[in-house]
Amino acid sequence: MKNSILCDKSKQFALNIIKLCIKDSTLKVTSALTNQLLRSGTSIGANIREAFFAHSKADFISKLQIALKECSETEYWLELVIESGFCENKILLNECVEIKKLLISSINTAKNNK
Repeated sequence: MKNSILCDKSKQFALNIIKLCIKDSTLKVTSALTNQLLRSGTSIGANIREAFFAHSKADFISKLQIALKECSETEYWLELVIESGFCENKILLNECVEIKKLLISSINTAKNNK
């Protein structure tokens, strides 16, 4: 697979999500929240990776759109985590927004190159 900023950023983001969720995984109150965050946050990169091996342009776009939905969900969970005081670090939220912008741009470019 060729080097991709989107792949690299989404993988590093997933690793950062894993570290955050593991760090505070002992709290029972937050286990449902961290589970959702972990699932959606790691799914972004997995769907981007799948897109690079798509069967067609439509499949490629579809995988990126799924990644965008997961990214939007992750953004929501991060907002809840931050606004509830569970985590004060907004760096992950900023990374998520950056990945979302890259995904939107990539989807639009792919659609225009049909």
